[in-house]
Amino acid sequence: MDIVTAKEMYGIDHYTMREIGIEGKLLMENAGRAVSEKIKQVIGKKDRISVLIGPGNNGGDGFVIARTLMEETYYVKAVQVVPDEKVSGDASYHKQVFLNCGGALTKIKSGDDLNVILAETDVVIDAVLGIGVKGELREPISSYVKKVNHARASVISVDIPTGLPADEGIESFTSVDADYTFVVGAAKMSAFLQATAPFYGQWEVVSIGFPEKAFRKFANRKVWSEQLFRDTMPKRETYAHKGNHGRGLVVGGSVVMPGSITMTVQAALKAGAGLITAGTVKEVIPIIASHCPETMYLALSELDGFLTNEVEVPISSYHAIALGIGMGRRKKTAELVRSITEQADSPLIIDADGLYHMKSALPVLKERQAPTVITPHPGEMAMLLDLSVSELLMAPFHYSMEFAKEYGVYVVLKGKYTIITSPDGKQMVNRTGNQGLAKGGSGDVLTGIVLAMILQHHDLFQSLCNACYLHGRSADIQVEGQNTYYDLMATDVIDGISKVYRTIS
Repeated sequence: MDIVTAKEMYGIDHYTMREIGIEGKLLMENAGRAVSEKIKQVIGKKDRISVLIGPGNNGGDGFVIARTLMEETYYVKAVQVVPDEKVSGDASYHKQVFLNCGGALTKIKSGDDLNVILAETDVVIDAVLGIGVKGELREPISSYVKKVNHARASVISVDIPTGLPADEGIESFTSVDADYTFVVGAAKMSAFLQATAPFYGQWEVVSIGFPEKAFRKFANRKVWSEQLFRDTMPKRETYAHKGNHGRGLVVGGSVVMPGSITMTVQAALKAGAGLITAGTVKEVIPIIASHCPETMYLALSELDGFLTNEVEVPISSYHAIALGIGMGRRKKTAELVRSITEQADSPLIIDADGLYHMKSALPVLKERQAPTVITPHPGEMAMLLDLSVSELLMAPFHYSMEFAKEYGVYVVLKGKYTIITSPDGKQMVNRTGNQGLAKGGSGDVLTGIVLAMILQHHDLFQSLCNACYLHGRSADIQVEGQNTYYDLMATDVIDGISKVYRTIS
């Protein structure tokens, strides 16, 4: 599934018409019919349906939907909410086809007219405005939207709820609050943003005939799917041995946070890493051993139970390193983080307290030759960028890409929809996972899975996408079975890893 901005969607649309040769009228017909098929899955023959039709392509889709449902004997009313002169081009063509088929068109001129219609409606199909909206809605459409939101009818939006921005970075808007949205062609960026995603309700993308080469030309973001997970997960060779699946080092832990590194090494081994060593303070080693005897150990220099940089860490012995988990924020610990970041010539994953320490040493990231992965939650990412969390969440795609390109790192920005960004600007979104993950330890588990995937994959970007998918899917499977959103623990997610792997075996 591709994810696009409004500009990219227009590019795909125009390319399909001008370069491929598929006429706009046909695309509109395809869109209206495809959306109609989805609408029929959530409505009934007894429902009183009102299709609210505006100008432009969205309105044209509305005329096709009204005609299609009418021909299939649904109780449907076509309601034009703009003057006749606003309906032009391909939309005007489909308006005429609707009328030629015997369709009756109701035209409203005021909010009172709409109130009468909504009082007699069970289902509103919102085909008023599409992705071309910029800024606040003008009257009378703004008032119409508010009336729809206050009506008792369920609401189905076509492509995007009227008034909702397609792109990120827009703070002020008035939007239809849909129960369902059937998105045309490609998912819009706003479907993955905390401020705008709820307005879509349940949503699904419908295909209308845009060619794959158009997406390759204009789109640079996708959703990482189950099929991609299946296709890209490395297969275990029959005669493989532990050395074939990588030697990983996890540097972290402290006397006050021994559980973090314990969960990270457990998750790494459960996710398939060959050999994992925990580099930590001496007091934490027995705790890890009691929970994960498969781990090897490296006692590092410490002061008062926190890691220091007094003794050099033998980092050259490992294929990848995870750094920062549960290590605390002591000054001496910061020196260790910087030292490892400067010296490691293998892939380095920086998480948790490691990100806090890197804040004052970001230029070091630019100097690294080996790949660097950071796995921040929004608070940590905002800290690195000197932003508020609210500013970051308004434009997470933009800020992730900006940071990845500037510092030459891979960014895994965790959230409801985790955004994975490569240094060259490629982006993927992971949709697995649920609110049960909003609990301490979830990020530590993800770091372990990321380490395991990097150790097993040849393609680092794929390894990050698969790690996020596996982490979230494990949480989903656990909630579908033995757990709930309330009691799901990070260790439950570790237990669920094997259940995800069984689905691809």
